Amino acid sequence: MKRPSVAIVGPGRLGTALAVSLAQTGYRISEIISRQDRKSLAATRRLLRKVGGHAAHTRPARLDPDLIWFCVPDSKIADAAREYSDRDWKGKVAFHSSGVLTSDVLQLPRDRGASVASVHPLMTFVRDSVPQLSGLTFAVEGDPKAARVARHIVRDLGGEMLLLRKQDKQAYHAFATMISPLLVSLLASAERVAGLAGIPRQQARRRMLPIIEQTLRNYAQLGPDKAFTGPFVRGDLETIGVHLQTLTALPAAREAYVALAKAAVEFLPTRYRSKLVALVESQSTL
Repeated sequence: MKRPSVAIVGPGRLGTALAVSLAQTGYRISEIISRQDRKSLAATRRLLRKVGGHAAHTRPARLDPDLIWFCVPDSKIADAAREYSDRDWKGKVAFHSSGVLTSDVLQLPRDRGASVASVHPLMTFVRDSVPQLSGLTFAVEGDPKAARVARHIVRDLGGEMLLLRKQDKQAYHAFATMISPLLVSLLASAERVAGLAGIPRQQARRRMLPIIEQTLRNYAQLGPDKAFTGPFVRGDLETIGVHLQTLTALPAAREAYVALAKAAVEFLPTRYRSKLVALVESQSTL
């Protein structure tokens, strides 16, 4: 398949990572489209130095490449597509990269002849960090032609495509949210709990990394059951009770502990399961 030329709508963290990886893989980034404000213009200039192409503001954009990739926030995708509803979309492909929204949010380009898809890289994108996209899963849902284009792009990027149905998107995004932002929430909660032991938060962060890294290696190599350790595996009700008592000083962290304890009893090997269930359920109502 001939590699399509690409326009990136939105030079934010995701748009930057995609543009850089596509350019490094040999795709021509013909246009970077941004809002006409100081922050967006600065991001566009930085990105152009890396990938080349033409800079454009929203309305004057040429929008002549084969593929237009919308990398704007979820709440702005439909508006961004509407902004270009008067353009010629016949034969073009349009992607957006929302994890939760389906390809139907690009219905206007679809109605005007484009083939559309949602193409979501399963990766976290934060300020001052541009991750490589090789080795990633890209969740794809949409029209057959757009999905074929996505498959070739994902392959060229060194990724793996996961084809989803429309009805799968919400559960997929819940999965993605649990493994990154809510994982960070858990780690931030753990920092606060370390504070109860007199360990400063930055020091706690440094000290927790080796056990976190080993836990992830165990999970990857052995699976969740064999990677699971601690008082729940042993059925140590007394220790769990002490934890819950201690955590009354941090109600949000205590609630997280109880929620994760319920998941542990449900999904992982534990001793004295019925007693653990009773203990966890009693704490859920407090």
